[in-house]
Amino acid sequence: MHEHTPPAGKADANANANANADAGIRDTGIPHAGTPGTGATETGTADAAGQPLAGGQAAATEEPGFGGKPSAGVHRTGKGPRGSRRGATRLPGGKGRAASIAGVAAGVLILAGAGAVVTAGSLVAEPASSRTVPAAKAAVPAGASVGVCPGPARLLEGTDAGTDAQFRPESATAATRVSAAVLSAGGVLPGSRLAHLDGTAAVEIAKDPGPAPTAAAPQELLAGVVADRTVDQVNVVSANAVANQNASAAGAMKYTATDGDLQGSAAATCGQPSNDQWLAGASTTVGRTSVLALTNASSTPATVSLELFGGRGQIQAPGSRGLLVAPGTTRSVVLAGLAPNESQLSVHVRSAGGPVAASIQQSFLRGLTPGGVDYISPGTAPGVRQVMTGVDIQDPAGLASLTAQPGYRDAGPALELTVPGASDAVVEIKLYGRDGQHALPSGGVITAKAGSTTEVSLAGVPAGQYTVAASSDVSFLAAARMTRGLQAGQPSDVAWAASAVRLGSQHVVPVPKGGQRQLVFGVLDSRATITYSPITADGKVRAAATADIAGGTTASISIPDQAGGAAVVGYVVSASGDAAYGSVLVGQEGRNDVSSLAFLAAAAGQETVPVSLGY
Repeated sequence: MHEHTPPAGKADANANANANADAGIRDTGIPHAGTPGTGATETGTADAAGQPLAGGQAAATEEPGFGGKPSAGVHRTGKGPRGSRRGATRLPGGKGRAASIAGVAAGVLILAGAGAVVTAGSLVAEPASSRTVPAAKAAVPAGASVGVCPGPARLLEGTDAGTDAQFRPESATAATRVSAAVLSAGGVLPGSRLAHLDGTAAVEIAKDPGPAPTAAAPQELLAGVVADRTVDQVNVVSANAVANQNASAAGAMKYTATDGDLQGSAAATCGQPSNDQWLAGASTTVGRTSVLALTNASSTPATVSLELFGGRGQIQAPGSRGLLVAPGTTRSVVLAGLAPNESQLSVHVRSAGGPVAASIQQSFLRGLTPGGVDYISPGTAPGVRQVMTGVDIQDPAGLASLTAQPGYRDAGPALELTVPGASDAVVEIKLYGRDGQHALPSGGVITAKAGSTTEVSLAGVPAGQYTVAASSDVSFLAAARMTRGLQAGQPSDVAWAASAVRLGSQHVVPVPKGGQRQLVFGVLDSRATITYSPITADGKVRAAATADIAGGTTASISIPDQAGGAAVVGYVVSASGDAAYGSVLVGQEGRNDVSSLAFLAAAAGQETVPVSLGY
C-alpha cells in the first residue's frame, strides 16, 4: 500500500478544517453576501511579512470572527501571494497600494460574511421543545349556583370585650323569611333546593332533571320558587348546572320586628361565597353594634384574614388573621373587639381554602331609642368608578334638625369612601335624581385619604331617590347610607346601599313579600332600556314590560302584590343601551322602616380558561 501525500495547499486546508471541527465550528452552507459559493473568497498578494508566497501555492487560513473566535463556516483560499490586513508592510509603487486596497477589501468581505452567517443562524428553526405554543382554551365545568342567606338578627349578650359573639333571644315580634327563584334552561328546571347549613333540605324547589336536554326550539321560561318561607337559621339556596351552564338563581331574606332594641326591618340578598370580598359601612362607636358573620357552606375548611380600614387609617388588629371557619358553620366576629370606637369602618375579607359568604349585622341604639337594624352586604371590588342606586333621601330641613341632636350625627344620608392603596384619591361625586343631575352642596369633588375611610355628607340634597356615581383615577370602595325617621326619641331605621354591578341579561331579582316595594334603576349617560318580567308564586314568568330611561336620571317602579292572580316573588331583569344599575327598595307603610337589596350579577355562560402544559 502506497502512502499518498497531498499537495501542500490541500494539506493546509484539511488541517484548518480539522481545527474548525475540533472547535465546534461548522460550515452553514449559506453563501456570503456578494460572493458565490459556500464561503467568502479572498485573493492575497503577500504573506504576513509582506513577502510573496513561494511557488504560487495555495494557502487556507481561518479569520477571526466576533469576539476573536473563528467565524463559523468562513474560510479563505488564496491563489497567490497574500497580504496582511492590519499593519501590512507597504510595498513600493502600485503594488503597495494594491496590497493595502486588497487588505481592506478582505476585511469588508470577512465582516459581511460573518454578518451573513449570524443572520442565517437566526433563520434556522428552533428545536420543537423550545417553541412557544399558544395556550389552548379549556372549558370549565359549570358548578352549582350557591347563595347563603344570613340568619335572623340577634342581640349581643352583654358588653364583654372580645370578638366572639354571644346572642340572646330576639324580640317577640321578630320574624325572618326567605324568598328565592330559579329559572329554567331549555324548558327544564335545574335540580334546586333551600337547605339548612348542615345540608338537611328545608324545601326542594325542583328535582334533578337527569341528563341534559337536547338542543331544540326555545322553550317557555319557567321558574321554581320559594315564597316567603319562615326560617330561624342560616339557609343556602343552591341550583345545579344544566347542559354545563350555570343556573340562574337568587334568594333574599327579610327580617322585621316591631318591638325591642332590634325593631325595624333589614333585608339582604343570599350572597355568593367568595375568597375575596369588601364590605363598607360598619360602625363600632357607643350604641352601634357590628357583627361580621362568616359562613362556610363548602366541604373545605376556610382560613380567613381581615383587613380593617377606619377614619384614621388601616387598623392592625391582633386576632384578625387566621380565623378558621369549619365546613358547614358560621363564625361571628364582633368588630368592636378588633377596631373599637370607629365611626366608619370597612372590612376586606379574604379566605384561603373554602370560599365564605360574608355579611355584617349592624344595629343602632340612640340612648334608649332603637335606631335601626341592617345587613351590610359585599359590594363590587375597589375600582375607579362606583355606583349606588336606590339611595332614598328625606326632607333636608328635617334631617338638619335631627342630626343636630346629641347622638344623631349619623342619622343622615352619607357616602362612605375607602381607598385601600397608597395614593390619595380625588373623587368626583354626581347625584342623578328623577329629573336629572343634582349638585352636591359640598361641591362634588373631595380628596379621600390613602389607606383610610372618608365620609361625605349628603345633607342638603332635595328629598327623593337617587343614583350616586363616584369616579377617580385611583381605585376605591364606596357605599351609601340612608335613614328613615325625623323625630328624635322615636324609633328610626337605617340601611346601606352597596356599590352595584352593571346590569346585563337575565338577572334574577328576588323580592321579599309585604310592605312597600320598588324596583329602582339608574342610568348615567345615554338612554337605556330595561325589560322586567314578574316571577309569580305559581312558577310562571309573566309577560315582560319595558322602561325607557333617559341618561342621567333615576326611575322607580312600584311592585304590585300580584300579577295574573298570583303573588309576585321576583323579577327577571335585562338591560340594553348605556350602563344601567338597579336595586330593590323595601319600606313599610306607617313605619320608619327601610331596606335596600342590590342586584346580583347575572349567571355566567360557559367559561373557558387558557391551559398551557410545560415542565
